[in-house]
Amino acid sequence: MTKDQLKIKLINNQIPKEVYSLDGRRPNEAYCLNYVNGKWETYYSERGIKSEREEFDNENDACNYFYKWLIESLKSMGII
Repeated sequence: MTKDQLKIKLINNQIPKEVYSLDGRRPNEAYCLNYVNGKWETYYSERGIKSEREEFDNENDACNYFYKWLIESLKSMGII
C-alpha cells in the first residue's frame, strides 16, 4: 500500500483526521507516518515527543503496519 492509498483507506473508513498525521509533522497526541532519510517511520507523537517508534525500509510495509496499528489502537480506546 502506498501513502496515498492509505490516506484514501483512512478517509473511506471515516477515521477521524485529528488522530493521525501522514505529513511528517509532530502534532500533539496523534499517530504519525513519516519518510525521512530514506526510511519510513511510524510513531505516536505526544507534545512533540516520538514514542512507540518503528522503522521500515519500504512504503508498503510501513503503511500496512500503520493502518493495522492505528485501527487496533483506536478500537482499544473505543474511538471506533
